[in-house]
Amino acid sequence: MSTPIEEALPSLAEWKELYAQAVRFKEIAPWNWMWDSNLFGVKNPEDGEIGYCCILGAAGEVFGISVYLGHEGLEGYWKAVNHPELIYDEGAIHLKKCLLLTFEDRADLEEPDLQVIKDLELKFKGSRAWPEFRSYRPGYYPWYLTSKEVRFLTLCLEQTNETVLRFKVDRQLFDLPEHGRYFVRVWEEKSGKREWKDTSLKPVPIKRIVQITKNFDGRRMENITALPQKQMAWEVDFFYSPAVVREKGKRPYFPMMLLFSDHDSYFIFNGHLTEPGRYLVELHEQLLQTIEKVKLLPEEILVQREELHAYLKPFCERFGIRVSLVEELPAVRDARSGMREFLVAGKGQEDH
Repeated sequence: MSTPIEEALPSLAEWKELYAQAVRFKEIAPWNWMWDSNLFGVKNPEDGEIGYCCILGAAGEVFGISVYLGHEGLEGYWKAVNHPELIYDEGAIHLKKCLLLTFEDRADLEEPDLQVIKDLELKFKGSRAWPEFRSYRPGYYPWYLTSKEVRFLTLCLEQTNETVLRFKVDRQLFDLPEHGRYFVRVWEEKSGKREWKDTSLKPVPIKRIVQITKNFDGRRMENITALPQKQMAWEVDFFYSPAVVREKGKRPYFPMMLLFSDHDSYFIFNGHLTEPGRYLVELHEQLLQTIEKVKLLPEEILVQREELHAYLKPFCERFGIRVSLVEELPAVRDARSGMREFLVAGKGQEDH
């Protein structure tokens, strides 16, 4: 089976360019005059996506650069900054959609990293001198870069190496008169020549399209509609499981847990694991299976995420079920807390 273009492995020539820019970036050491709040963008000429560059190292702990990808990546960055409690609730790893370069000790690198360095005949000495590149996607384990990611990170580093030196001289370089816009480097054609130029752009909002992707059996739907309805509320939510799933030939991922609980008794009706990105596709089917299992219709379903509200509301109307957006889901919170305690206890037993 052929590999999708976006998942193709980098060539040695692509790695060579990336490492060259990474070495120059470390020599410049922009963390000496920049903070991680000094964001600026680089627009990808291949697909138009903007990478928002964040210099790491001012605090003296982690040195490198994080490139947050598109509106979703930028949204994850601001969530972590403005709502640090989400790091515990969602897990910092699941807020990130970015490409990351950090400088590590040799012992911290994995075999694939060391093999590329060996193939390129590069030499690094000392602590925090060895470049490590990783790709972060919500729901997936940090992983090695694809060819497309290497090419874009190379461009981002190339533009960063120029931009940070300009910022060192002009600390108002990223100051823009209109709120919500970012300083962005864009590759454009001008007078028959293609060149990089400065511009200011607003992040393009994520378009969340809600649609029912499956036609359900008519007889089944009639049978469910005919079930008695009880004056009760169910809580419905999803969250990432902390256990990593590794399948041969695929990027490791954290399964998404769909949970259906009774609001009053905290009883869990259904817990369903699925791959990241498939939880909405499977949500309607899991709801129907839960109703069939309980053999009754709830009067109300409580959710705390807008996307769940938007996806469930039109579907549930046919059954006379009200869907309400609330701030807290105590039954779900209790279930998640129990899962965490179970996993911590299990880890403790393994250690002994």
